[in-house]
Amino acid sequence: MLDTSRRTAFTDEHQLFRDQVRRFFERELIPHLTRWEEEGIIDRDFWTKAGAAGLLCPTVPEDHGGPGLDFGFNAVIDEELAYAGSTAGITLHSDIVADYLVAYGSEEQKAHWLPRMVSGETATAIAMTEPGAGSDLQGIRTSARRDGNHYVINGSKTYITNGQHSDLTIVVAKTDPDAGARGVSLILVEADREGYARGRNLDKIGFHSQDTSELFFEDVRVPITNCLGQEGMGFAYLMNQLPQERLSIACSAQAAAQRAFDEAVKFTKDRKAFGKTVFEFQNTKFTLADLAAKLQVGWAHLDWAIGRHIAGELTAAEASAAKLWHTELQWEACDASLQLHGGAGYMNEYLIARLWRDARVTRIFGGTSEIMKEVVSRSI
Repeated sequence: MLDTSRRTAFTDEHQLFRDQVRRFFERELIPHLTRWEEEGIIDRDFWTKAGAAGLLCPTVPEDHGGPGLDFGFNAVIDEELAYAGSTAGITLHSDIVADYLVAYGSEEQKAHWLPRMVSGETATAIAMTEPGAGSDLQGIRTSARRDGNHYVINGSKTYITNGQHSDLTIVVAKTDPDAGARGVSLILVEADREGYARGRNLDKIGFHSQDTSELFFEDVRVPITNCLGQEGMGFAYLMNQLPQERLSIACSAQAAAQRAFDEAVKFTKDRKAFGKTVFEFQNTKFTLADLAAKLQVGWAHLDWAIGRHIAGELTAAEASAAKLWHTELQWEACDASLQLHGGAGYMNEYLIARLWRDARVTRIFGGTSEIMKEVVSRSI
């Protein structure tokens, strides 16, 4: 269990909510994790159960069916989910997609979709990456051509979180192929539109229980009113929302790093070699001490970043630095903790194996570590 007794980013209300989240995960998440990992997808009714428990889209305003809370409540869910060893896609739904609707949606879009997102009736995704365009979003080729009062969408997306479950997807598309970044728009596409097709649930190194898919669009017609915000402003909207996305990843990374460390401490204090516990060896103690110091720094920094974001002060460079630092720490902690497990660490029956596998991608999605360094360098 995460020790949150000395955290500075959270109020008593956040702590009470954390207790609620833990109880829900103990009942509805943890008993199913192994099965979900094997099946490559979580149960669809987990979404509605999470919604009924108040765990989806905490920041959605009350007048659109949400609780109207601050990002600290999202951070609580992110941390507890990661500490439990789960990669369920509800964080993308709550921390990323919901805020696009809140920030840029029309009143009609908000009224229709946000209550359904809060309840879990509607699961969501955001489709940015394409087979030929990753971090360089200006290189996307998916098009949304105007035809009367409709867009006709053609193209394909890949590595889409929640791609199998999603009922609504924000599709990043070119509405003006000749306008560069200013020709990019965000289009809401419902999964039941003709010409919309899900590809296979992708076979990944980690994140096994999170459905990650290819999506295909062949002459998909959606009304012009499905444009999210203004046409041509999609790239600017994406840049505006990246700080919260990267902070969300940092929250999960820090909690996963802590869980890896805790698993290593428990294992090494129990495992014996050469007549004493593995923990008693100087190398073990020094490795764990080094990680403990870095985790201590990490929690203090994360609380600072969460506080800055709640106050509306977290910059793009600061969020990128947080994503960079915490995901790199996650990898270091998971790799060192697996090493301390010895051969057991390579066995899937031990949680550390899953934590290690899942850690590898966090330095890639949401912007690679190299891109994070580039963003930070621009602020120097």
